[in-house]
Amino acid sequence: MNLYDGLATPSCVLNEQVARQIFDTIGEDSLVVLIVDLDGHHWPSDSQAYAKLQIDDSLLNDIRGRINDGFEPVIVRQKNYTIVAAELATERTRCGYVALLLPNKQSETSQTEIGLLEILISQINLVAKLIEKNILLYELQNRNTPGTSSYVQREPALN
Repeated sequence: MNLYDGLATPSCVLNEQVARQIFDTIGEDSLVVLIVDLDGHHWPSDSQAYAKLQIDDSLLNDIRGRINDGFEPVIVRQKNYTIVAAELATERTRCGYVALLLPNKQSETSQTEIGLLEILISQINLVAKLIEKNILLYELQNRNTPGTSSYVQREPALN
């Protein structure tokens, strides 16, 4: 699939593109990044590690609701993992949510780690914004390039 295919559904395309860019950079045996669309469909960076955490869909729905109510980031500590989640959005598109899932090596995730995780979420949102701008630039370039189907011939200026 080309980066620019399927532009009719911007949030879906952005979610998939963000997932492709982010998931390749995450090391194994670290955190799991979870991208969730507005309908609750989700893409984990590591399917096996995500399955081992056995996260209930009702918990994800609760987190989504809390984010929608304006509580960001949402931090949920469970017995064997911590979730830090926030909205995934650009200036033009509300994509859904991004959650960082951390297997607990200690009983508590420190406030310093939470601050770093918030920065990581901000960076993921930045990736989404850059992808969206790239797509918009590509569309604009195609509209103004002779030989493309969306090229509009301009009338010569009157002197």
